[in-house]
Amino acid sequence: MFESLSDKLTAVFENLKRRGKLSENDVDAAMREVKLALLEADVNYAVVRSFTNRVKERAIGAEVSKALNPAQQVIKIVNEELISTLGQPVALNLKGEKPHVLMMVGLQGSGKTTASAKIAKKLRSSGERVMLVAADIYRPAAIKQLQTLGAKIDVPVFTLPGAKPVQIAKEALEAAKKGGYSVLIIDTAGRSQLDDEMMNELNAIHKVVPAKEILLVVDSMIGQEALNVAKGFHNEIPVSGLVFTKIDGDARGGAAISIREVTGIPIKFLGTGEGLDALEVFDPTRISGRILGMGDILGLIEKAEAAYSEGVDAKDAERMLSGQFTLEDFAKQLRQMKKMGPISQLFGMLPGQLGAVAKNVDPREAEGQLKTVEAIINSMTPAERRDPKVLNASRRRRIAAGCGKDVQDVNRLMKQFRDIQRLMKTFQKTGGRGNISRLFG
Repeated sequence: MFESLSDKLTAVFENLKRRGKLSENDVDAAMREVKLALLEADVNYAVVRSFTNRVKERAIGAEVSKALNPAQQVIKIVNEELISTLGQPVALNLKGEKPHVLMMVGLQGSGKTTASAKIAKKLRSSGERVMLVAADIYRPAAIKQLQTLGAKIDVPVFTLPGAKPVQIAKEALEAAKKGGYSVLIIDTAGRSQLDDEMMNELNAIHKVVPAKEILLVVDSMIGQEALNVAKGFHNEIPVSGLVFTKIDGDARGGAAISIREVTGIPIKFLGTGEGLDALEVFDPTRISGRILGMGDILGLIEKAEAAYSEGVDAKDAERMLSGQFTLEDFAKQLRQMKKMGPISQLFGMLPGQLGAVAKNVDPREAEGQLKTVEAIINSMTPAERRDPKVLNASRRRRIAAGCGKDVQDVNRLMKQFRDIQRLMKTFQKTGGRGNISRLFG
């Protein structure tokens, strides 16, 4: 979502680095470019003006003029002010008497139901006993959608056919208490626009089931309108946090930067994709790092840990590190890597030169190559995957025909596979094995 803004800001800072000692005119020129980049990214004008004024005031002061590397000092200031604009992270309020009630609110089509399931999955993985509540009785198939998602994440969904939303919420709370659930997530109904009927219903639900958190789900694709939506809801009900969905899309990202400063409501979660794992706890430091081209290594590590938490054991690691792994192991690693999310998203989290190199790689082409590798391996017999040495010419022709690829594709994969095996064996001989083993320790 922030790719275009990141590219423009990176260009501004590269220009600053070439100038060595910075004059006030250099800072003025850079701030004009930063201002333009932020406005083009759909950041609120008042927020842009306040942000650039703060940066400029600090950038022409002593902390830059006395710095050994003035350009890097300006980047540091921009990073700090961007983090300040995004606001401090605020965790979900899960204190006090259980069950803790979370009300999910928002306009129709914002992704409320899916966001409810994603949060339920995240809380369940952290040890909470979660129940979902289907309180949207107006949208066709809304209840069925929540039940389907609940089944996927093994979280029960409370329904009360024929009842009104207020009664559903009230009965759900009693059921959650009796069932010993620690968190109750109520998926409420939305409308195509803000109206009194929707707000009256939400307030009525909140009155009978006091929520610890009222989370407003906002579609990032609506741009600056997100600010009006947030203010409209917040004026009527006590919204405690925001969930931005579809940030993996081509939205310009300005609303996410502006919304905390304009509305005072903290962002709590970011929806990063369609999968039920595609939800990030909002961290302004990481977001700023991505925008300024610094990457998000912590986020990348967390994705890897989540993807590899299941299915990787000590024997798998030992085989990989010794160079004795098979194509079956190789395919297993590919499946785990795919769980980390789209390649384009992973590229965006790489810092510095790695990120710059990754931007020159077409993510669609990389995805295509991974699919080709997976298709070839799947076309092999179990015996062939375990012992690739048996792959003679006739077997390779059969494998290529079976997956709709060329024999050259099969040959290329086998060469890459042998190269990786040799690399791991060499690394082991040179003493690198112990260092890598710590990653699995």
